[in-house]
Parts: sequence; structure tokens; C-alpha cells
Amino acid sequence: MTTSSGTTGENLLVRRSDHTTIRYTATGPADGPVLVLIHGWACDRGDYDAVTGHLPDSYRVLAVDLAEHGESRSTRDVWTIEEFARDVAAVLEAQSVTTAVVAGHSHGAAVAVEVGRLLPGTVSHVVALDGLHYLSLFPAQSEEQADALLGVFRDDFPTAVRGLVEGGSPAGTDPARKDAYFQKMVRVRQPGGLRAIEGLVHWDMDAALRETKQPITVFAIRDLVTREALDRYADRLDIVLIDLGSHHFPVEAPEATARLLAGVVG
Repeated sequence: MTTSSGTTGENLLVRRSDHTTIRYTATGPADGPVLVLIHGWACDRGDYDAVTGHLPDSYRVLAVDLAEHGESRSTRDVWTIEEFARDVAAVLEAQSVTTAVVAGHSHGAAVAVEVGRLLPGTVSHVVALDGLHYLSLFPAQSEEQADALLGVFRDDFPTAVRGLVEGGSPAGTDPARKDAYFQKMVRVRQPGGLRAIEGLVHWDMDAALRETKQPITVFAIRDLVTREALDRYADRLDIVLIDLGSHHFPVEAPEATARLLAGVVG
């Protein structure tokens, strides 16, 4: 595989009305097959820098910072998964993209599904990187369940973030690595970070899946997937079990992640 490890991406921005500015990195030729990369909650597009370096030179790679993540900024009032998808759609429009594979990690996987629903004629395939299979979030929670989950984030945000990191870390994960993820995620900009979690908890994935017609491939860490999730979504999601580290495997195993993505794009 010829890779773009020597290619420097172009840092760009697109403005959505007067309330949101989305920054993204574009790498590769404008006429290449397009791969869109969406980071997870409280993370940023830099998580894909090494992954991009291992992708084929011929790809057009668009790595996006969602609103109030990384370098993107927003003062908007709506923080639904659908609104995050419009952030990504704005990038695709700015780049005049006619067809693309859209991949998202964790929270970004939900956004990727919504991009597919929003742009059925543009998105050819949706990829979830350890996303969509967590039954503590999906399907849509009852109001009581949602309030209980969100209450933890509202009352003790650091403890809630620590719980997310621990829950995404199989036995044997390096404690220093877990602490690095925690330190990064706990610094997410507020109130956007909390509002993004609210949007995710209230997202109705089952409804979104019914209306998203593209194939959806989930690359899921084996030790983090339950039998119940496999049984529930086997007829709609192509769930591929992998052993590449923790929930944050794109950071830990960028070359292997690039191979997985190239297998879909190719």
C-alpha cells in the first residue's frame, strides 16, 4: 500500500451561519476517493493524524473537528447528533464532494450515521470505529435512564469522564494511557461538551438506522462487545470484532486502523 505519510494536510474552515465555525484538515488529491474522519466525544481531528499517514496517497481525507471540539467553535443552541452531522455536511459541501465513505469513532460514529441519513446520495458507506454497539447508550434511553446517566455528568463531570475511559479500557490497558485519555477528555470545552453528551443520550439510534440505507460497518473491540449487542444489531450492522487495544484504538494502532478503513474505501 502506498501511503501518504509524507503528505502535509491543508487546514481549512467553513462557517455555518454566524454561530459555528468548523475547522478541518484536507489531505490528498481533490479528485481522489473521499474518506471523512470524525473524532469521538471530547477528542479532536488530531487523533487521526497517524491514521491518515498510513492511508493511500490517492485518497482525499477530510478530518473534521466537530463544534466546540479541537479548533471548531460554536455558540449555537442546538446540540443534537443531527446538528453535529450538519457540521460535517457543511465540510462536504465546501469541498464539493459527490461521494464519500464517512467514518466516526465512538460519538462520531453516531454523527456518521446521521451524515448518511442527511446525505443519502453522497455517503456510500458508514464506518463506526468502536461505536454504535454500547447498549448503555443505544437504543434510545427512557427519560428516567437518560436523567440518571446525565446526572452523573452534571454533578461530577471528572468522575463521569473517568468512568467512560475505564469502561472503554479492556483488562491490561496501560494506566498511563488511560490517564492521558482522561486528561484530554476532561478538558473538553463547556458547555458544548456536556450538551454533546445530552445529544448523544437522547439520540434514537434505532430510528436513525431505519432511515439510513447505506451499509454500516462496525469495527468493535472484541472485549467491549456484548452478546446482546451482537444479537440485537446483527441484521443491520456488519460488526467486525477486532483486537487492537482499547476503545481509542485509532490512536493506539493507526496503521492497522488505516488498513481497516482502506478495506472499506477500496
